[in-house]
Amino acid sequence: MESHDVIIKDAVKAYGDFKAVAGISLDIRKGEFFTLLGPSGCGKTTLLRMIAGFNTIDEGTISFGGRVINGVPAHKRGIGMVFQNYAIFPHLTVAENVAYGLKARKVPARDIAPRVRTALEMVQIDPLAGRRPNELSGGQQQRVALARAFVIEPSVLLMDEPLSNLDAKLRVQMRTTIKKLQRKLGITTVYVTHDQEEALSISDRIAVMKDGRIMQVGEPTQIYKKPENAFVAGFIGVSNFLDCQVDGQDPGNATLLIGDFRLQGVRLNRPYAGPGKIAARPEHLSMGAEGIPGRIELSTFLGDFIEYEILLENGQTLQLNEYTKDALTVKKDGTPVKVLPDADAVIVYGEGGEALT
Repeated sequence: MESHDVIIKDAVKAYGDFKAVAGISLDIRKGEFFTLLGPSGCGKTTLLRMIAGFNTIDEGTISFGGRVINGVPAHKRGIGMVFQNYAIFPHLTVAENVAYGLKARKVPARDIAPRVRTALEMVQIDPLAGRRPNELSGGQQQRVALARAFVIEPSVLLMDEPLSNLDAKLRVQMRTTIKKLQRKLGITTVYVTHDQEEALSISDRIAVMKDGRIMQVGEPTQIYKKPENAFVAGFIGVSNFLDCQVDGQDPGNATLLIGDFRLQGVRLNRPYAGPGKIAARPEHLSMGAEGIPGRIELSTFLGDFIEYEILLENGQTLQLNEYTKDALTVKKDGTPVKVLPDADAVIVYGEGGEALT
């Protein structure tokens, strides 16, 4: 089956007065790996289930390849679905589980065995074809679920937190497997997760969600480096937020007053003067002869970098990362320091929360 784009326009899902999905519009491209990312309760799984046909849509439209599918039953949408709990049948063998969707679609019997074998080879569990699910590890069960979704050659693949039940090392291995398979097959994939690192590592584009709305859509580097609002900056990775006064009448050479320290040479996207806030990643802070005064509360050696917690004079704690290749020694707890934000890397937000950089 040919893969499709997925176009969502003004989609709403309401439960009484509560809107779990509050007017979302998205254009998901054909063959794209698109991730819905956000905290628990933000509406990402509800939206995924609307795409699947498991939840009805109260307002708006969802289209596959230009065809509105609002009233199309789930089993006629041409989707593959991978669930958080795998949802594989315990009484069937691995091969029988993978063949189930083909039989349900009335695929000729002579075609089922070779397609099952190809799917199992793709996820590297073909030697386990005769085993039952209770004889498999969590990672192997997840591969069965993937093979079952791929084997029906769906036009759209939907995945709901598929790696959340695996241990950390296996999650990393499986996300690599999923990404390679998706690229090889070119299936339009919509993936739900609350894990920021997972989303950044696996996605072509990400939609960050909050309270049933889209806060930002972009490629992983855009989401991380250019968050459009304070929520995205705080949710993706680690950000240090500092109140400041912005003197940006000349937006190409703005000055930020952070306590008594002036950070000069900040470039804004428009003139702005007034109260603001900066977001600085731990790698966008350094210690030197000038900067915001503080002292080291805790130093943690993590191999390739040293993580410092620094207590500022205003009582705020910052996280600063210093890479081992640039550090002669690990600074001791209690050491007075000055913290200098990178004027080219920090994100500046105006009083209303809009990004100024």
